[in-house]
Amino acid sequence: MIVRGRKVVLRPTEYRLLYHLVSNAGRLLTHETLLSKVWGREYRDESHYLRLYITYLRQKLEKDPAHPHYILTERGVGYRFKELADGHK
Repeated sequence: MIVRGRKVVLRPTEYRLLYHLVSNAGRLLTHETLLSKVWGREYRDESHYLRLYITYLRQKLEKDPAHPHYILTERGVGYRFKELADGHK
C-alpha cells in the first residue's frame, strides 16, 4: 500500500481491521463488532487490542496520528472510517 508517496506494510491483523473499517466507511462500528470480526467472538471484551491496533493504523496512515482525519473515534462506542467523497474513492 502507498500512503503519501511511501510504501506502508500492514500486518495481517492491521489489514483485517482496516478492511472492516473501510468496507463500512461512514458507519460507526462498535468495539464489540470490530473485535468479533477481526479477532473472533471470544475477544469481544478485549478493547485494549482494538485501541492498540487503531494506534498502529493511525501511525501508518494518518498525516498526524494525534489528530486523525480518517480513522475516527466515537468515544465509548467504537470507530468509523471517514466516508470519502465520490470523486476520491
